[in-house]
Amino acid sequence: MITLVRRRAALCALGALTTVLAGCSSGDTTGNGHPGRPARPAATASPPAPPTLAPGPSGLTPVFSNGSRTQGRTVALTFDADMTVNQGTRAAAGERFDHPELVATLRRLKVPATFFMTGRWAEEYPAQAKAIGKDPLFEVANHSYSHHAFTSDCYGLPTVPPERMRADMERAYDAFRKAGVERPLPYFRFPGGCYDQRALRALAPGGVTAVQWDVVSGDAFATDADAVARQVVDGVRPGSVVVMHCTRSAAPTTERALRTIIPKLRERGFRFVRVSEQIRSTRVAGARGQGASDGRDFTGTP
Repeated sequence: MITLVRRRAALCALGALTTVLAGCSSGDTTGNGHPGRPARPAATASPPAPPTLAPGPSGLTPVFSNGSRTQGRTVALTFDADMTVNQGTRAAAGERFDHPELVATLRRLKVPATFFMTGRWAEEYPAQAKAIGKDPLFEVANHSYSHHAFTSDCYGLPTVPPERMRADMERAYDAFRKAGVERPLPYFRFPGGCYDQRALRALAPGGVTAVQWDVVSGDAFATDADAVARQVVDGVRPGSVVVMHCTRSAAPTTERALRTIIPKLRERGFRFVRVSEQIRSTRVAGARGQGASDGRDFTGTP
């Protein structure tokens, strides 16, 4: 009897030892089951691709100006971070093309927004560009590198030659990446809002959606914040996209106007969204056969 017990104990010990040795030799087999091979890292979900519009006639860059009028009372505030390529000396002399107070007001009031930056602005204010890009309230889109016009006769702006238009856009994306903006969106706003068929054709290979607006704030060089606020509040409809600016030197009253615009629109039942949500609502409305007013414009006129 004692011998039988000893044999059973020996077998149990041998089995336990075999299990330990097997565990030591196999490595971590989580996710692949192959001994000695390191485990695969856990899969992480990639963020969804931002919505874009399908190309226009003849493959032209699609143009978006407002979201669906039937998918709720939403409004997108957009801010152009303008700085032209030749304004570095003015910035060095103390002129401010940024507006941290405006960004802080949006954060304090928890208002989502889309910033259309020029690449030159991102170079001048890389820390601010990175912070805006990382803030979940905001999204960053392209406003060209140079802020030169993509058509002739556009508010006196210098003109980008047609063969350089796409390169100017891509240079802005390079500037965003260097500043630390991780996921700039495939949306492009023409400087001055000026575009034509040639410009839409030049940018088409870049796969962007051109973003215009249906409400002009009138904040550029304005001195009356109340007038800016009235113009925005009176002009907004469901699905609207409002164009504003976040440069202190060129739009000194915008931050004060926002302190009126935001509560008044909320009182009217509007919800603030980013441009990407307006574009998504347009696609949903189109899929449901409600896209008669979907914000797309392929006429080639600003």
